[in-house]
Amino acid sequence: MNAFGLTGKLAVVTGARRGIGRAMARALAEAGADVIGVSASLEESGSAVEKDVRAAGRTFEAIRTDFADPEAVRALGADLAGRERPVDILVNNAGTIRRAPAAEHGDADWELVLQVNLNAQFTLTRAVGATMVTRGQGKIIFTASLLSFQGGITVPGYTAAKHGIAGLTKALANEWAPYGVQVNAIAPGYIATNNTEALRADPDREPAIRGRIPAGRWGKPEDLVGAAVFLASPASDYVNGHVLVVDGGWLSR
Repeated sequence: MNAFGLTGKLAVVTGARRGIGRAMARALAEAGADVIGVSASLEESGSAVEKDVRAAGRTFEAIRTDFADPEAVRALGADLAGRERPVDILVNNAGTIRRAPAAEHGDADWELVLQVNLNAQFTLTRAVGATMVTRGQGKIIFTASLLSFQGGITVPGYTAAKHGIAGLTKALANEWAPYGVQVNAIAPGYIATNNTEALRADPDREPAIRGRIPAGRWGKPEDLVGAAVFLASPASDYVNGHVLVVDGGWLSR
């Protein structure tokens, strides 16, 4: 089981303040990693995710970055890439969603979702990934989506971005696997988070979604932590360019 241990590693988790990001940060810490949490609204100290990480006996640093701001993302990448202690694990989890029928989906919403969910992911990964390539080791994990495979309804920007994440995962794996850097993604199914609050409150769509899930329930952020620890650990050293679906069986139905 030592293959799943992360003792001595440094993990950066974006979108770490709540939901899936918080659960992943906690799990990586419990596996032995120190954590840098990044979010647009993350408290400088005393956050719930910081308490989780410190309770696991690991160190935590909070960085507040707005992923809608390209300059801020470039600055974050330069900061992390230039540190004396290198980043061993990068979890690209930050994201946002805007819902509107395609004919009414405005440019501002489209551009925001593409910036946060795709452009920022590449900008940050390019900076941190370059240092991993130089060192000859590293783990990069993107948060993809079921909408990396399907079209969804009233979320054209989000769907386009998540399809892009699946492609980016494969493209970077092709280039960086020879240098000991594994690039993979986790595609969550329907998880009970803030992003899905509107769906869970919809009296028509909620039962329709739940009824299609073979597991018979919405997922929890904690359902994703096993996949995250696996892809961050030496146990996945021969896994490259894979999008690991954790969906309760949704895609199999």
